[in-house]
Amino acid sequence: MKLALVTETFPPEINGVSMTLGRLVDGLGLKGVSVTVITPRRRDRNGSSRNGCILQEVAGIPIPRYPELRFGLPARRLLGQQWAGNRPDLVHIATEGPLGWSALRAAREQTVPVVSSFHTNFHAYGNHYGFGFMKKGVLSWLRYLHNQTERTFVPSDDIVETLGKDGFRNLRLLPRGVDTALFNPRRRDNNLRASWGATPETPVAIYVGRLAGEKNIGLVIRSWGRMQKVLPDLKLVVVGDGPDRKRLQRSCPDAHFAGMQQGEELAAHYASADCFPFASVTETFGNVVTEAMASGLVVLAYDYAAPGRFIQHLENGFLVPFNDEDSFLETAIEMARVRYAWAEMGFKAVRTMSPHSWDSIVTQYLSELESLFS
Repeated sequence: MKLALVTETFPPEINGVSMTLGRLVDGLGLKGVSVTVITPRRRDRNGSSRNGCILQEVAGIPIPRYPELRFGLPARRLLGQQWAGNRPDLVHIATEGPLGWSALRAAREQTVPVVSSFHTNFHAYGNHYGFGFMKKGVLSWLRYLHNQTERTFVPSDDIVETLGKDGFRNLRLLPRGVDTALFNPRRRDNNLRASWGATPETPVAIYVGRLAGEKNIGLVIRSWGRMQKVLPDLKLVVVGDGPDRKRLQRSCPDAHFAGMQQGEELAAHYASADCFPFASVTETFGNVVTEAMASGLVVLAYDYAAPGRFIQHLENGFLVPFNDEDSFLETAIEMARVRYAWAEMGFKAVRTMSPHSWDSIVTQYLSELESLFS
């Protein structure tokens, strides 16, 4: 099978979307699928291939407030010409902008089946970036584009339900996996902890993710303050970067800001902490939650997406009603009070994530694609 994947986020960008697509591409390559990734050109991307896939770079411009990412420009004519001479069996669109729309039109001209995937709640981000008034228009556009495709892959049951109510059709659940060989408690590093000012016994809370308004990190910092009333020596480590980093560093000088981390360094940061308060309400899945659980951390999060799927309250983590800030803060205090139970809960979190490998997710994805040709 020859697959063309159209996306604006692909490694080296390290975020939930690019990581998911990177894992998917790697898994497809191991199963003999020929993948061409069509993505905006970047200066820091090395080489024209990744684990056997071909990278085809097209024109793009920086995304406002996300300058490290690129917004793909229309490429209908270019893709149409290439696909006329080398027709893919299927096109997968993972971006809803001009690049994705032009790819959809080019594929239709070549009568190539098209599937899509829903990765980001763009319509939910509006209130954080000053364009909440455009929410209905953005949602209408997303629905229109995705409904032109044979399948729309969605990472969680609650997003399937929400999009279904909003008129999206042909939805298919495709959960995301976790690399348990990379993310696991064996990565714990006391030397790293010492660089944070923590002894082997000091409790450490960690946040991993983009430092931006839609991630609700302000609530994470407030919850840390509440937890310190019970655990005065509780440290906070913040991993990630984004438009709010400087402001957060000024307002929270006692936290340790570690910047962007990748690969084994990221895994070590997870495993060297103890708990993971995660307050985002805009996730389509929440890869960081599964990575934290696989690393043996006790996660506190809202009851939706990955937390709702994998966390059992008071067993392997803590769940609170969606977007209920008071409950989040109260439960943070409760989590601090049961510090003695964190090791056992973390062990159960690791056991919860162990069956959810990327290989099983790729196999499920391939089965869905093959059903289009049967």
